[in-house]
Amino acid sequence: MGPQENLDANGGELYEHHKVTASKGQEPLRVDKFLMNFIEYATRNKIQQSAKSGNIWVNGVAVKQNYKVKAGDEVKVLFEHPPHEFLLVPEDIPLNIVYEDEVLLVVNKPAGMVVHPGHGNYTGTLINALLHHTKDLPVNNNERPGLVHRIDKDTSGLLVVAKTETAMTHLAKQFFNKTSEREYIALVWGDVENDKGTVEGNIARNPKNRLQMHVFPEGDEGKEAITHYEVIERLGYVTLVACKLETGRTHQIRVHMKYIGHTLFNDERYGGERILKGTTFTKYKQFVENAFKILPRQALHAKTLGFEHPVTGVRMRFDSKLPEDMEQGIQKWREYARHSQ
Repeated sequence: MGPQENLDANGGELYEHHKVTASKGQEPLRVDKFLMNFIEYATRNKIQQSAKSGNIWVNGVAVKQNYKVKAGDEVKVLFEHPPHEFLLVPEDIPLNIVYEDEVLLVVNKPAGMVVHPGHGNYTGTLINALLHHTKDLPVNNNERPGLVHRIDKDTSGLLVVAKTETAMTHLAKQFFNKTSEREYIALVWGDVENDKGTVEGNIARNPKNRLQMHVFPEGDEGKEAITHYEVIERLGYVTLVACKLETGRTHQIRVHMKYIGHTLFNDERYGGERILKGTTFTKYKQFVENAFKILPRQALHAKTLGFEHPVTGVRMRFDSKLPEDMEQGIQKWREYARHSQ
């Protein structure tokens, strides 16, 4: 799937084209609901508008929003959005820059900020802010200026950005060769059994929900993924852990922790926004609902980042404080754990 220019019947430009083939195990499901599982940031309203405009096809035939997708159906949808050159517009958005020199900068991204423009997020991204701050950023293989790596919209924390082609190549090689250091802090559901451990399991898109990643332990699909974790603090029904990435796959910590039975607290995409551990007491349910409000996103922060400077060769290491929402959420669980002993 990927953006592709096209024209509708009225000659209007349609810029984003997605194609999805329903898996063999697909139960009949309305096409608007089906597409919600496959296209990140696509709203139900936008999908329905596309159907009304005749821009959703199943097996080459335009369908209405209530068409039931079946196993093997090939579903195509076109969305209107601004052309590529309008996505990379500099915007005067404040950045929390923790280090900067002539060839790179390190930024502490807040939760809620999308890293690069794309469907449903055409403005207000980190890239828009960087283009305002620094002119002529080098472009990576995916045409994303300055990016060496990325973190999810609702994950906070440190990112390194390259300001020159040489820096981008050098830094990208370190991430590929696993010589960079990346440590995250996560609050996960459940009492993690071992004080430390390693999760290994190839990661690829979940065939039943393309917005999720999935672990394929046999290694028959996906890319190698390795996460090392260590318990920082046990808080009863949740545990605070440090996770070090040996590889950097999409949603790696989120999907690896779920795989071992410890979904991230309030990780909506992977089911962590439900009460997964604890009692059935009404008071407890109310407590967890309040904790969700205090920490209204997956409890994950990219705390530490280390790499070799692409010019000087000096080893650099940056550390960041936990953001306020995570600090408050963790403290709330600390108090609960103390009072429930």
